[in-house]
Parts: sequence; C-alpha cells; structure tokens
Amino acid sequence: MINSKTNTLNLVNNKCSKNKKAFHSGRLFLFLSDRNFVTLVHSNLEQIQMNYILFDGTVREALLPFTFTRPVADIRIGILTIREKWEKHLGYTTTTLTEEYLMEKFPMVEMEANIMINASFLPNEILTEMVVNLEPNQAIFHKDDVIAFYTQDTQEEVDFDSYEIIEYTNDCIKIEHTWDIFQKNDIALREDFELLTEGRTSQPIPKSVNVIAPENIFLEEGAKLEFVTLNAATGPIYIGKNAEIMEGSVIRGPFALCEEAQVKLATKVYGATTVGPHSRIGGEVNNSVLFGYSNKGHDGFLGNSVLGEWCNIGADSNNSNLKNNYEEVKLWSYETEGFAKTGLQFCGLMMGDHSKCGINTMFNTGTVVGVSTNIFGSGFPRNFVPSFSWGGAAGFTTYITKKAFDTAKIVMSRRNVEFTEQDAAILEHVFEETKKWRKE
Repeated sequence: MINSKTNTLNLVNNKCSKNKKAFHSGRLFLFLSDRNFVTLVHSNLEQIQMNYILFDGTVREALLPFTFTRPVADIRIGILTIREKWEKHLGYTTTTLTEEYLMEKFPMVEMEANIMINASFLPNEILTEMVVNLEPNQAIFHKDDVIAFYTQDTQEEVDFDSYEIIEYTNDCIKIEHTWDIFQKNDIALREDFELLTEGRTSQPIPKSVNVIAPENIFLEEGAKLEFVTLNAATGPIYIGKNAEIMEGSVIRGPFALCEEAQVKLATKVYGATTVGPHSRIGGEVNNSVLFGYSNKGHDGFLGNSVLGEWCNIGADSNNSNLKNNYEEVKLWSYETEGFAKTGLQFCGLMMGDHSKCGINTMFNTGTVVGVSTNIFGSGFPRNFVPSFSWGGAAGFTTYITKKAFDTAKIVMSRRNVEFTEQDAAILEHVFEETKKWRKE
C-alpha cells in the first residue's frame, strides 16, 4: 500500500527474485538496453541509469473488474493508455509493479536507481519535469497521495518520513473509480490530442466529408472516411492509423478512433468517446470508452460505459444510463462487496475483458459485469454479474474455464492474436479469486 506520507512502503515481496532473473532473459535485456533507461547527470557529475516503474497504488480494487487482467497503467483513457501517456511524456519505456499473478505478463525490471510512479495519476508537462528531476530520497506528493519517488534496488523499505517531500500543487487527473474512465475521458482525450498532434500535419480530409471546425481534426496515415459528418466544434476528433469511418456516420467530438478501429455504417457518436485499437462500434454511442479489440458493431445504445478488451455486445442490445427516478446511480464495489454511491446521475455499463452478451440484451443503469461472462436471454440481468458467469435474467451458472478459453482462442485468432499460457494463467487466477461471488 502506498498513499500516505506517514506510510512505510515494503518492497521485499514485490521485488521478488523471479523478476531479477527475468532481467537477464533475452527479451527483457534487449528491451532494457534499447529504451528503458535515461541517463541523468547530477550536480556531482555522477551518471546514473534511471529506470521508471509504474505501480498500481491504492486504487486497484476500486478499478476492478478492469484491473483483474491488467495493471492500472494499462487502462485506456483519452486516446492512449496511462502507460503510453507516461512513456510519451518521459521519452522512455516503463515496466510495472503490480499483483504477483500479473507480473509474468507485465514484468518489473529493477535497476540500481528507480523512479516509482503512481499509475493512477496521468502525466502532464509540469509533473513530468518534476519526476525526471527527482533525486535520491525525494518524493512527490499531491495532498496525501504519493505520485512518484526515487528508490534504489538495495532498499527493502521506503519510509516517507525520511524523504524530502515535494508538494505538487497544480491541477492533475487521477483515476480513482471505474466511472472516472468515462467521466474524465473528455479532458484526457483533449490532452492526448495535443500531445499526439503537436507539430504534425494531418492527412487531408476527403472532400466528401461534412466538416465543422476542421482545425480540430487529425487523420493519421491510412485513415479511411467518406460521406460522413464530423463536428469538432465541441472537441477534437482523432482518427488513428488505418482506422475507418463508414458512410452516413455522424460524430461529435471529443472523439478518438484508434489504430485499425472501425465505425460501422450510419453510426451516431456523442463525445467524449474513445474506440480503442481494433475495436468496432455501430448504432448509438455516448461518452463511452472501449479499451481495444472489443465490438459493439450493431444497432443499440451504449452510454456512459466502459468495455475492456475482447468484449462483444450483441445486436440491438442497450444499456440504461439514467434511472427512471433520476436518482444517483449506485455501482457494485469490489472493495465493500456492496453497492456504492457514485455521485453520478448518468452511469451505464462496466464490462470486464472477454465478456459478451447476446442479441437484444438489456442492461440496467449502473451494471457491473466481470471477466469472461456470457449473458443472453430476455429480461434484465442483475446489475452485478460476477466473473465467469453464464446465463441471464433467468439465472446464472458457472462458465467453466475450458469453454471460456476455447472461445477466447477463437475470438483472438480472428484478429491474429495468440491466446497465450500467460493469458490462461491470469484468467485461471481471476476464476479462483471471484468464486465467492458466483452462486455455484
């Protein structure tokens, strides 16, 4: 746990021997020698190889089900993931300190000098400069939360009482709840747009496109769009490499269509919406984030929602994002194992990786769906569906891992992505960890 200035950080268990061994593996060694460190020259002219490590902080449980299958750093908000944002700002790659069962897929590389960065904080120019200039026994705090600190591989504990505390007092974006991903997507998308497009020239917008505020639109190489309407007066619109918007679609910014993603025919999109790499959307989408490789390719409504990776929303499926009585939405909390207030009037569907629903599925306001669920049938399923559940409003049974893995292999192979032993091991862990919420 790392958050309070008075907390002591225990690094013993996290700096496990397998990660030090992994440092010497061929792939990781090349990764390190290529880009993972920056040489900082201190006032005493001593050169130190600096290593940046993103850690989960105290928000992991609040960001479930998305952090069941990834570190906090690999959550997508805006155009980029949090990791990609930090790497763009720093100019160097990062590794991860996360849950042990995730560390084979998302390893930590430790060097003599390490700057640990709280992945729940999104970078900006001021914060990045402060992080790069950190020296031993210095830590950056925002109120009571640690943002970053300088540690060395010989340290088994970090006692912030012995650190020089540097206060960060400027504005910053912190991701603390699942709903922050869509609620703060507007500002994150605008910041990413500036970061990615500064000093660059967009590909030309085709003449058939009906455009409002073309200066706020950026098309990467290979982007395809004809006979669509783009309104960037309400926010920037970013179209990634080889992405496609089909004819008749109407889009209001802020909007991001990432690499190889697709907007189907006559789709209606309201900002702030992000369609992650290799994802597809159709129908009506409002203020939602798809991490990547997920499909909502048909008519139906998706609003104020977040979909992880490898999700599929069946044709004519809809989610409610507003209660009939207009009251505050409550959302399932993995921390308290109950429904918690969000402070929001609009909140839709939170769906973890590898989950799917059949045609005509109806989701209540504020529904949380775990990892590897399969939902189908008429009626409204309950507004918390545990991981590895199979069924719908009439009831659920356990979705056994063999069947879930067989489906995952087929789905991923269609996008030329391998379902690895690492993926299987992570999902096996999630299956065991979430047993208590399933009715066997």
